Amino acid sequence: MAISEVDLRRRWSEGRPCHGLWSLLPGAVTGEVLARTGLDYVVVDLQHGAVAETDLPGVAAAITAAGSVPLVRTRSPAFADVGRPLDLGARGVVVPNVRDADHARQVVAAGRYAPAGGRSVGRLSGGADQPLLIVMVEAATALDDLDAVLAVEGLDGVYVGPGDLSLSLGLTGPEHRAELRGVLSSIVARAAAAGVPVGVHAYDGEEAAGYAAEGATIVTVAVDTVSLGRAVSSSLGVARGRSGSDAG
Repeated sequence: MAISEVDLRRRWSEGRPCHGLWSLLPGAVTGEVLARTGLDYVVVDLQHGAVAETDLPGVAAAITAAGSVPLVRTRSPAFADVGRPLDLGARGVVVPNVRDADHARQVVAAGRYAPAGGRSVGRLSGGADQPLLIVMVEAATALDDLDAVLAVEGLDGVYVGPGDLSLSLGLTGPEHRAELRGVLSSIVARAAAAGVPVGVHAYDGEEAAGYAAEGATIVTVAVDTVSLGRAVSSSLGVARGRSGSDAG
């Protein structure tokens, strides 16, 4: 059953998890194939993915037609980079590199029409009047200001990037894994206590389920490039193993 950004916002407000996928691969067909699996949302990554801005209308339309909500990780938190994907079909944005609460308020203003914000009228394809606005917590400054970030009016959620956050906190490497996991759990708990939807970037269902069990409701279950590589590697290993055993 098709869902919209309105459904996601309502489910999150009710504390219900929604499950999605992170997409770095280009093409409307890719978006449609992924969305047809039953995902609630697909995040198209403009920051690190291969999708070009000009592809967004077709990709967003394909994801929507397949019953999922197209979200976009913007290239940056700049005013133009927040609004542009919303004009090209995205129903919401996940904004990286947000420094603190004041910065989060600027992001919200970039995604809302007046009088709530400064977004310019001129939507070209699809999109939403009230898009989902989610900021990423991936800098030490954002973590230090987390309570104020969670209180920003008009914000629909926070999404944690463990990789960049670990770099910012100096917690890279396996020896810091437990400490970093504790930080992530704390962020989830604080956001849940504040009634703010929260997610932590994950690469597989088991990892995602762990965050959901702690209260995360923005539940990314996979990354398309990672899942594709693992599936092909697994099938190749099975085929080569059986071929080798049969060769004798």
